[in-house]
Amino acid sequence: MRERQRARGDRRAREFEVFVAGAAGRLLHTATLLTAEPPDANPRARRLLTLALAHTYADWDRLRGEDPYDRARQHLATRFARTVWHRCAVPGHARPEPRGPLAALTPRERLVLVLRMYEGVAEEQTAALLGLPAERVRTLCDRATATVLHPARRTPPHPAAPTAAPS
Repeated sequence: MRERQRARGDRRAREFEVFVAGAAGRLLHTATLLTAEPPDANPRARRLLTLALAHTYADWDRLRGEDPYDRARQHLATRFARTVWHRCAVPGHARPEPRGPLAALTPRERLVLVLRMYEGVAEEQTAALLGLPAERVRTLCDRATATVLHPARRTPPHPAAPTAAPS
């Protein structure tokens, strides 16, 4: 009996390792887009990925034909949503300023844009995952797309006024 359990555990570990080898890079990129961190300095994204993969591994035997990538992406998105929305509600909680390519977006806009455009998740699925009406998801996606495609122009700082030389 123990031998059979050990063999099953070994098979589970190998299957999960193969999954991680194929999916971790894309999931890390997704997490990096969500956190708006630079790709070479993304500790929050790596933490999100680690937690999503841990949940996926815990659910591995219960997947029963379900796509493990989809499950990991769901964990990633819901964990991101919970952490940013709860942190925003905590007064005085400082978060590092996002600096990545999607930094101009709000966390919710980033989440919707990444799920819809980068991951290709349908509007209705995104709405169900986030507990939002589909119309709200469409509005957030449209606003985020417009912001990314047409960023606000930064006005150059005014040059310092020349000072008069003392006479």
